[in-house]
Amino acid sequence: MKLTAFLAICLMCFTAMSPVNASPIRLKDLVEFDGVRANDLVGYGLVVGLNGTGDGLRNAPFTEEIMTNILERLGVNVTGEEFRPKNVAAVLVTASLPPFARAGSPMDVTVSAIGDANSLLGGTLIMTPLNAADGDIYAVAQGTIIAGGVTAGGDAATVTQGVPTSGVIPSGATVEREVDFAFGNLTSLRLALRTPDFTTAGRIEEAINANFDRPVALMLDAGTVELNITATRMPSPAHALGRIENILVEPERRATVVVDQRSGTIVMGEDVRISRVAVSQGNLTLRIQEAPLAIQPNPFAPGETVVVPRTQAGITEEPGIGLAEIHEGTSLSEVVAGLNALGVAPRDMIDILKSIKASGALHADFIVR
Repeated sequence: MKLTAFLAICLMCFTAMSPVNASPIRLKDLVEFDGVRANDLVGYGLVVGLNGTGDGLRNAPFTEEIMTNILERLGVNVTGEEFRPKNVAAVLVTASLPPFARAGSPMDVTVSAIGDANSLLGGTLIMTPLNAADGDIYAVAQGTIIAGGVTAGGDAATVTQGVPTSGVIPSGATVEREVDFAFGNLTSLRLALRTPDFTTAGRIEEAINANFDRPVALMLDAGTVELNITATRMPSPAHALGRIENILVEPERRATVVVDQRSGTIVMGEDVRISRVAVSQGNLTLRIQEAPLAIQPNPFAPGETVVVPRTQAGITEEPGIGLAEIHEGTSLSEVVAGLNALGVAPRDMIDILKSIKASGALHADFIVR
């Protein structure tokens, strides 16, 4: 396609896709409050009640060991006994202890098989203590598992949908110990930006200070804003956070382009810009075809059958984008829209963007997955 036609398409795309200002975002969606975080828990337990889809105890001896320990704690002596049930499975139980969780609060748990069990569908998790990184028990889990898949089959074939060896128990754990954190005694609190940026941190500082009659927030770096709880003259840190967490701030972000080669997905921000550059793209297709020919001697004549190789090779150049010039300051969204209008395949478009980035004309972080 001629240069003028390509630029005309880009001009139309610019009219239809002119960038707009970013929408203000709540402060609670932009930052993490120091100390207000969840804690990971993990436990090792046993699932019973499976319909013959449990662990093969010969291949998973740890299942027999935990089953023996549980039965002995319940007063059943199985020392020296040999039992090979197929309705039990050893599992790992994981959960996330929410911040400010109190004793008796419920929370969800995830159960995953660690042996050769085929499915946890219909199983029941036996009382399992959940430990944190310090080794202490903070919760206890028990309940019926909701598996994330199903397996069906016969003698010659089996079909599986989803992941039947993993499931969840909604509200399946009860908090037994609280995390020792004196949040009410804090005199200052740091706000950690989820995406560090000096401009965004500065805007957060200005927005918080505008809600008080004195400076209470100070930007420490691109990822941290410190809030002086004492200067807010609020009754507690909780009151201070409740006042500022819904403040609207317009975040700033770096120009970034993310491409996924497997799916051909391209995601970009509106601030991505391209310097003056020329683009030309085309495809070469190489075809090689073997057509061997067998030559046989005449009937009753001496000789052997000979196979004569015959190869057909050719190179075809498919039509692509002719030499097109992109002007200074053109946004990447305009270029991609123009390439889409020209019928360029997503994978070819990714190759073009890679080449533009390699030439130094694409001014953005280029992430390839």
